[in-house]
Amino acid sequence: MCLGVPMKVVEIDGDMAVAEITGVRRSISLQLVEDVKVGDYVIVHAGFAIQVLDEAEAEETIRLLQEFGVQSG
Repeated sequence: MCLGVPMKVVEIDGDMAVAEITGVRRSISLQLVEDVKVGDYVIVHAGFAIQVLDEAEAEETIRLLQEFGVQSG
């Protein structure tokens, strides 16, 4: 099953970024979204950020993923 997960952007270098969820960091592409800043939350699917979302929604989704035992790494 494919699942997009919310991740916090912690570094940006051009169209690429490093995003983090529960201590796991991944390199992601920002080519599909605009105006992303360090500290923003994005939905990541297959290595691409596909949507920017607000912090409260991201944290609630992360909490639910953890509650259902979905692993981030």
